[in-house]
Amino acid sequence: MIRIAAVGDVHLGRDARGRLRPALAHLPERADVLLLAGDLTRHGTPDEARIVAREFAGLDVPVLAVLGNHDHHDDAVPGVVSVLEEEGGMRVLEGDGTVLTVDGTRLGVAGVKGFGGGFEGRCATAFGEPEMKAFVGHTRDIADRLRAALGALDCDVRVALTHYAPVPETLHGEPPEIHPFLGAYQLGEAVDATGTDLALHGHAHNGSEHGLTPGGVRVRNVAQPVIRAAYTVYCLGGDDGHAPVPDAGLVGEEGRHA
Repeated sequence: MIRIAAVGDVHLGRDARGRLRPALAHLPERADVLLLAGDLTRHGTPDEARIVAREFAGLDVPVLAVLGNHDHHDDAVPGVVSVLEEEGGMRVLEGDGTVLTVDGTRLGVAGVKGFGGGFEGRCATAFGEPEMKAFVGHTRDIADRLRAALGALDCDVRVALTHYAPVPETLHGEPPEIHPFLGAYQLGEAVDATGTDLALHGHAHNGSEHGLTPGGVRVRNVAQPVIRAAYTVYCLGGDDGHAPVPDAGLVGEEGRHA
């Protein structure tokens, strides 16, 4: 059994030093890897990335991440990625993946930020103005990169990590009018085409945790406002359970099981 800890949308700013660290103290006892589903910073500055790096460095488990729209806001992505990887020791994925061995099982994780566009029946199409064609083309390009990265993994268990949602089910609770800005069906198609076992995303703060792709792949929205915990742990290769961990002051509730 592989234990995957995950959280997204922690939105750490310069005033958030030490905010999450106490809740991460026992992470190695509860999980084999930590996946971060984007929006790690508030405004995407290298200074904010240093706060993130300090929170998640030296946890004694591999930390893999994708960036979110907030992490792109300051147009400083190379600097943010450099800080997260060099000072935080994490691996930031964008159209690529990696394979980790956990108790003899090969866990493959591929990630992209993703992008919007909506879902079948209510989505943007590459028709009309160049700006609309570029918008949809960008979504397709990112989804193609995710599909290629997932398909290239030589592993026993395959996980997709994105910021934007691959299905509409995990957006329930968000106004339908903004669904096209929260995810895209092309991401779900990439997941279904590659034998993926689990897809994790964030971005939808008012969404729902559980969803399925049309092909039956489990999708989980791990945005912190949704899981209401410092992280949640999903088990693959055994029972499909999870056990969120209290936020050490952020959320005053005990962990729950499902």
